[in-house]
Amino acid sequence: MTRTSKGLSPALIALMSAATGLAVASNYYAQPLLDTIANAFALSPNQAGFIVTAAQLGYAAGLLLLVPLGDMFERRGLIVFMTLLAAGGMLITASSTTLSMMILGTALTGLFSVVAQILVPLAATLATPAKRGKVVGTIMSGLLLGILLARTVAGLLASIGGWRTVYWVASVLMVLMAVALWRGLPKVKQENHLNYPQLLGSIFTLFAGNKLLRTRALLGCLSFANFSILWTSMAFLLASPPFNYSEGVIGLFGLAGAAGALGARPAGGLADKGKAHITTTVSLALLLLSWVAIALGQYSIVALIVGILVLDLTVQGVHITNQTVIYRIKPDARNRLTAGYMTSYFIGGAAGSLISASAWQHAGWTGVSIAGASFAALNLLVWWRGYHSQTGSE
Repeated sequence: MTRTSKGLSPALIALMSAATGLAVASNYYAQPLLDTIANAFALSPNQAGFIVTAAQLGYAAGLLLLVPLGDMFERRGLIVFMTLLAAGGMLITASSTTLSMMILGTALTGLFSVVAQILVPLAATLATPAKRGKVVGTIMSGLLLGILLARTVAGLLASIGGWRTVYWVASVLMVLMAVALWRGLPKVKQENHLNYPQLLGSIFTLFAGNKLLRTRALLGCLSFANFSILWTSMAFLLASPPFNYSEGVIGLFGLAGAAGALGARPAGGLADKGKAHITTTVSLALLLLSWVAIALGQYSIVALIVGILVLDLTVQGVHITNQTVIYRIKPDARNRLTAGYMTSYFIGGAAGSLISASAWQHAGWTGVSIAGASFAALNLLVWWRGYHSQTGSE
């Protein structure tokens, strides 16, 4: 591996955290605006939910097809180029006049915003082994904060200048971030002799040959499905009686999720100390319990906020632990490990969005809560029934 840097400074960690958060946020600006967008384009809840699903499917495609390129090309140039292309996707969304155009813009943004998942393994590569989990936890906290604060920012900007303003502003911020990354990132290139088809094929080889990766990918898939089930339909709940909240108020609920995300940051440090198993077990049990409070959220805002805090804390805790563990498998293939794991992760997110929108349309918040609790129970069952007995060290 060739590298022109002195390592990973606090300022660089902060820049990379901000960049991952801003990049992944672009997939989530629509969620608190779904009710407004549905009204603007005369859409049903199912059709509006597909906007979120299209973004996440685009993200999943980018994870599988683009993230492995980090093991082939110089990463700083790749990161900057993809950041600019993600900004272009948001410009299409901002100027969209039809549902098809909006879906195209969100899908393209999702495809190229996987730049966040090239930054995470880059941080793991630059970090010292003793601090790798802590660094990954910090970067991933930035990523999840981006997902959650996207809702707050989107709601506030929409209340000021309409939903299109959100995408105009976000595209400008992405261009500015591309400039900052070009100036701040070191040049890092992984040395390997694989061509692109071999690079993609090696992802499946890694999956086939390592049960730890398969297990952690399945846990991530089911956990992020829980996350999407909650957040996709929450705007519909809060915009309906008895709450009747505006986009700005709905967006503020992202702050509760952000607090939960920050609470999960120590999970990487615990994994560094050999406590990945207990962290995962406790997190999955609390994730299931969080749906009790979330189900009561249709009657009590306090219960809903408690449920949001616990769910986002536990989903992020599992995710940070998963990534810290899988990065030990094959250090020279971290982008491909990320591609395999995160493809599974966001397929779960896309499935959760579809299931959530359908559950809301047919059974309201009770249906959404039952769907979320079912996925959480399945996740815990997978873990308890012995899938945690993988080869490899945690």
